[in-house]
Order: sequence, then C-alpha cells, then structure tokens
Amino acid sequence: MSDAAPIVPAAAPMAASGPPRSGRWRRLVVPSCPRTGRGWLRWIGLRILLWPVLIVAVFGLMQRWLIYHPHREARILPAQARLADGQVHAVSLATHDGLELNGWHVLPDQCAARDAAECDRRLAEGGWLVLYLHGNAGNRRLRAADCRDFTRLGAHVFLFDYRGYGDNPGAPSEAALVADARTLWDYAVAERGVAPERIVLYGESLGGGVATRLAADLCADGICPAAVVLKGTFSSLADVGAHHFPVLPVRLLLVDRYESAEHIRQVTCPVLSIHGALDEIVPIEFGRRLFEAAPARSASGIEKRMVELAARGHNDLSVIEFAAPISALFDRIAAANGGAIPGDVARTSPALGAAPAPPAAAP
Repeated sequence: MSDAAPIVPAAAPMAASGPPRSGRWRRLVVPSCPRTGRGWLRWIGLRILLWPVLIVAVFGLMQRWLIYHPHREARILPAQARLADGQVHAVSLATHDGLELNGWHVLPDQCAARDAAECDRRLAEGGWLVLYLHGNAGNRRLRAADCRDFTRLGAHVFLFDYRGYGDNPGAPSEAALVADARTLWDYAVAERGVAPERIVLYGESLGGGVATRLAADLCADGICPAAVVLKGTFSSLADVGAHHFPVLPVRLLLVDRYESAEHIRQVTCPVLSIHGALDEIVPIEFGRRLFEAAPARSASGIEKRMVELAARGHNDLSVIEFAAPISALFDRIAAANGGAIPGDVARTSPALGAAPAPPAAAP
C-alpha cells in the first residue's frame, strides 16, 4: 500500500506588521493625538520642523513658476499690433541651441514698408534702433502700444518674445533670456547691418535685468551700445524676492538671481533709469540701489540719469512722462557726437544725402 501524502491544513496569511503604508505617511504629516508628555513634544516638534521644510522645498522647486508668467499663443500676427498699416513686420531669428524666435520690426511713425526688402532699406536710412526686452509677464502683442514711446521719436524697434513666451518654443530661465537677448543683438548687427552705436537697449522690469547683463557683456567685449534704458528695474531679483517673501530664505534658494547692481558696474554706455515712486512690485529703493551702482558717466562723458515719477507705480507710466526723458537722452548722445546719431552713416555722409528727420515728440 502506497504512502499517501499527509494532509496539512493551509496556513492562514500572515498579517502585515505595522500600520498600512498610507497610514504611515498620514501619521508623519498629521500625527495622531499623543497620550504622553514625550508624545506631545514629538507631536509639536514635527509641526515646527516639517511644515517650514515643506514650504521651503515647494518654493525651491516652483520658483521659476513664480518668476515667469508667459502668455502663450499659437500665433501672433503683425495685424494684432493695431498700429498703422505697413508699420509692423514679422521677423524671426535662430538661437544657438536651435530654437526659432518670432518677433516684430516696428518702423518709426509715418514710415511704412510693403515687404522685408523695403524694411531693410528703411532701416539702412539711419536712426535709432531700440531692442525692446520686455518683463516677466505677457508677450509682445501686449507691448505694441508701448513701442510708440520710441517710434514717435523716429526710432525703429525690434520687439521679440523670449523663448517660452508668445508663440515661441522653449522654457524661460535667466541664462536662456540673456542668451536670447544676445542672439537678438547679433541679429541686429550681423544680419540687419545696424552699427552698435545706433542700438539702444531698453528693458522693463525683469527685462531691465536682461538688458543690464547684455550691456555689461557687450562692454566687457569692447562693444558699446548707444545707451541702456531701464524702466522699473531692480538691483537684484534676490532683493525683490526677499522683500516680498521675508520669512523665506530667498537669497539662499534663488537660482535666477539677475544681479543687475553687480553687472551695471561694467556698463560704459549712457544709462537712463525711469521708476515710479509708488511702485509696489519693484519698490523704488531697489531702483535707486541699481542706479547708485552705475558709473557716474559713460565713456563718452554723458552723466547717468534717474527719473523718479512721484505719482506712478509699476505699470502706469504715461506716454508723455516716458517719452520726454528718452528724447532728452537721444539729444545728449547726438550732442556728444557733434549733433549726429553715432554710427549713422546715412545721416552724416554727404554722398548719401540726409535722411528725413524723425517726427518731433508731442508736447
């Protein structure tokens, strides 16, 4: 008789030791009510230590989301600028890392072009060229009207969006925005043939940090722009961040710092700063700190200037208040160059003849 295998009752499944995994996390974040004095100390200590750590971690991970607020659109057309027909033309440029950035060439008031070739001819006639470096929010469509602060003075404007803004690919960061600005400069000089002495760098708010860094890099390379104009710009983003978030270690955690007060010391071109005294986003103390760090005079002897507008904030400067110091700056630069725009061959060479004078600023 063969041996039968013994019948062994099936073992009951072993119960998992300790609380469920989700319960462990719940107890870590929201500890249960303690029953002893030592438990109360642990309960209080976790709350004192854990939540600040979580807040700091979230700030560290989400800081670029807090800094950059691009307005994305599938496509932005020149007609959306709502300026005169033929005054705005679409242009694009390629970055060194393979992105294509879209922007606009805005011609001076009372000046229109039918196509790209005529745009080039108009630009070659002379006059100032403003590289418009906008702030941390929106896109170029929302700045079209602001271009008139310059076009009404006879200046051309290149208004481009950074990567990640408007209809441009990519994601913004300090290094990326500075690189995009340098690409725009190279495009203006190398591809469009504009003399560096004709080019004014204009930066608003965070864009002023980009403009300051670009100006410093160019001056360090021995290239001097016509001027740098800063509107509502700060000494450093860390200063502004620490002001708005005083309980957080902003200076320790901030990655994109925009240390404009350090960079502006290297700028040798004329500097004009415009700031609203009631600015709550970038308090004027940080604009003054940046201005104080700038050299007293440019290499050509033009004294730096800061215009403080007593009844204005960050985004409500009027056209007249803004255009008047810009016009005065243009006049001072021309006066230091014998009455002519520096590098403006078309307006100074008798062989080419004088180009039409830019329209006068409104009173």
